[in-house]
Amino acid sequence: MPRKSAREQILQAGVETLHTQGFNGAGVQDITQAAGVPKGSFYNHFESKEALGVEALEQYWQRGVEALADLREGDDLAIVQLQRYFARLDALARKRRYERGCLIGNLSIEMADHSEAIRRKLGSLFKTWCKEIEICIARGQGEGSIRNDVSADILAAFMLNAWQGSIARARVDHNGSALRAFEAVMFVTLHP
Repeated sequence: MPRKSAREQILQAGVETLHTQGFNGAGVQDITQAAGVPKGSFYNHFESKEALGVEALEQYWQRGVEALADLREGDDLAIVQLQRYFARLDALARKRRYERGCLIGNLSIEMADHSEAIRRKLGSLFKTWCKEIEICIARGQGEGSIRNDVSADILAAFMLNAWQGSIARARVDHNGSALRAFEAVMFVTLHP
């Protein structure tokens, strides 16, 4: 396997460091040290820590794209696919002992008022994420497994917003009770 470039090492370390320490808690020194590269090489590859933050969000998103297949593939009812998707996200949070939350949610809280570039990237990711959920919900409405008295886009936005709040609360409590509440209420609410 070929060795990763310094840029790839910095980007990967950036995702992990920003996820564990937050944007303001992680310095360039922390990121380059985690990457195993000299601090000076950071600026050969990234204009700023903010630019790294934007790319780190994209890298984090791409890691999670595979899970979105749960919303598109298979012959199960859409409601079952949604349950499987959120159960997969829940399992990941549990594996991390509810300590890291979601990088997208974390940086939304921390950086949306402080970096226009990061805010725009977050907005784009949320829009894409919502659309994926909306498509699944609309299919469920068509097949009758999901209520159709509320539009798919509203249900998708509500679901994603509720999930982000639940994952933030799980991070505070260091347990999955907020996620169990999300699952218990959300999927009953979606039924016709």
